[in-house]
Amino acid sequence: MALRAQGWFVSGVDTIEASCSRGVELGAFDAIGPDPSADITFVCTPVLSVSKLAWEALANGGIVTDIASVKAPIVADVDHPRFIGGHPMAGSEQDGIEGSHATMFQGRTWVLTPTASTDSQAFATLYALISAMGAQVVSVPPERHDELVAVVSHVPHLTASTLMGVAADGAEEHAALLRLAAGGFRDMTRIAAGHPAIWMDICSANRVAIVSVLDRLIGELSAVRSIVDNEDRPALLRRLERARVARLNLPVGAPPPTELVEFRIPIPDRPGFIAEISTLASELGVNIYDIEISHSMEGGGGVLVAIVAASVSDLLRGGLVARGFRSSVARLESK
Repeated sequence: MALRAQGWFVSGVDTIEASCSRGVELGAFDAIGPDPSADITFVCTPVLSVSKLAWEALANGGIVTDIASVKAPIVADVDHPRFIGGHPMAGSEQDGIEGSHATMFQGRTWVLTPTASTDSQAFATLYALISAMGAQVVSVPPERHDELVAVVSHVPHLTASTLMGVAADGAEEHAALLRLAAGGFRDMTRIAAGHPAIWMDICSANRVAIVSVLDRLIGELSAVRSIVDNEDRPALLRRLERARVARLNLPVGAPPPTELVEFRIPIPDRPGFIAEISTLASELGVNIYDIEISHSMEGGGGVLVAIVAASVSDLLRGGLVARGFRSSVARLESK
């Protein structure tokens, strides 16, 4: 739906024929069936099905990406310049095509995981397309993605499901318990209503990172238990205040154009350039709001153009210098 709103012709494929028909009815698809001439293919299947379908799509010649929430094993399996691992962080408790809408990616984070073999132009094209749908693109290495998403997505889902299970067990004995569920409980456990089937593949493919985060969470919960049991009010207050500050400082949307600058970075003659620049920005906490490859008119070489907030331009420039990159910076309103 978001692609069609941008003027793209979209064909859809699914193992369930009724889903494709419903997609046409709801305005998600222009046509049903594979399109060998597709410029970009999005593989939107459970984790363990992605690699095979990605290779099939790559045979047609276009750019291929996916939306699975585990990246390292998929990117390792599909080591191809035109494949770029992706993960839109726009999920909800709704599942299936009935839960979709054209604006669901606006203001949401969409992770891309380029590697040293990623084609720079393919990455820039996909980056621009995702940004046009309103998402904020973040680039990280595949392994790092899986570590991070275990903290912000996978373990929260398991935690919400577990807490919901505790409440459900208590409700069998105390019928009024779930009727007392206030906003905080409902907000925290909302994601537990998501479709459970996809979590079998996720927990299998990202098992190591998930278990590591669960161990950390169990340790922190044990520490909180001791604090509460010992009535250590100062320690409890410190934990709550630290969490509150962190929550209030979660990133928000892009600044206005007057607060943006354009970086122009000459492309060196070595592989992995696009992955190095995009992941460097993410490591520094610098969001790139737009990116493109400007090719030299004389042939050969080119320039990567990246738009970032002026407030973090010195930080990014310093990181580029440390990595041996040259760059020029100009404010957008001066162009």
